[in-house]
Amino acid sequence: MKNLDVKVLDKIIKTTIAAVEKSKSQIFDIYEAARAEMEKVRRDVERIKQETANTIFKVDELEKKERRSRLRLMEVSRNFRQYTEADIKAAYEDTSNVQLELAMARLQEQNLRRQRDDLELRLKSLKNTVEKAEGLVSQVGAVLGYLGTQMGTVVTQIESLQASQIFGAKIIKAQEEERRRVAREIHDGPAQAMANIVFRAEVCERLIDTDIIRAKNELRDLREQIRVALKETRKIIFDLRPMTLDDLGLVPTIRRVLDTIKERSGIFPEVKILGEEKRLDTHIEIGLFRIIQEALNNVEKHSKASSVWVRIDFRPSVVSAVVEDDGQGFDMSENVGSESFGLMGMRERINLLRGELTIKSEPGKGTKVFVTVPLKT
Repeated sequence: MKNLDVKVLDKIIKTTIAAVEKSKSQIFDIYEAARAEMEKVRRDVERIKQETANTIFKVDELEKKERRSRLRLMEVSRNFRQYTEADIKAAYEDTSNVQLELAMARLQEQNLRRQRDDLELRLKSLKNTVEKAEGLVSQVGAVLGYLGTQMGTVVTQIESLQASQIFGAKIIKAQEEERRRVAREIHDGPAQAMANIVFRAEVCERLIDTDIIRAKNELRDLREQIRVALKETRKIIFDLRPMTLDDLGLVPTIRRVLDTIKERSGIFPEVKILGEEKRLDTHIEIGLFRIIQEALNNVEKHSKASSVWVRIDFRPSVVSAVVEDDGQGFDMSENVGSESFGLMGMRERINLLRGELTIKSEPGKGTKVFVTVPLKT
């Protein structure tokens, strides 16, 4: 009974320390992400401040120029007999153009001031988050230090965590990186495009009454920008979770990914389906798709290939896939132990599916990825 109590206590302590360690890792990831974002926002604030100052100076200069042009127009209007029709027309056009340029500069100044204020508020919020996360990291570290002092044997066991546990921590970090990547894509793509669209729309409103031809040209450009923003948004949505995977299944989704790769990089794709194509359990379709998608991402990013072939074989008790390219390949012996998150993710997914993953490659001879997943019968 006494031995049993010790084992139970030891298990409780190990579980507690593991939970605290995991919390510390998660908090540290949050701290690192917030600190990196804070530095980025700080740079953005400085940039916007400089742009605002430049725009204010520009507005001041345009106001002076606009006053001079109005005085010139008043002089021409009062003494129109002394000036030619061309002089009068030039004075009116000059005043109109300067007023339009001034209006656009003022609108830009307002937008920059608004962006600056929003960024300063965001920077303040991020500073608070960083300070809180830093405090939590210190507190959790103190707790772990105390537990480590009292339970040296437990600390030793924590330091010898299995590869699967280490990978779990890496997956958490990779998930945060993916969230940051998506946020950055939205910020740098559709969000920026929409901000520009709003600005161009406001310009169009002002131009309609003064320069209808220029307004039409602006509207055509605006329409094209909206198309680009919509395309970028759809790409982000597809990368997160293709709707065709739920609606149509694995094969049509893979075909669409290959079409995108061909359009984006010029790599010629070919798909071959063996056996009778059929829908699989949702978790199998998702897992297989993510593995094939990651293999294709590696082909596009690293292989320098001109062609890629995907073969999917449907059999009653198993489904298999092969992704092969004619790229530069790599030395397998030099990559052992230095696997990327992408390859580690592929292996983790295939383990969850209780399948097999094999990669074969040689320098100058391309790469082959073999995947086999058992099906429930």
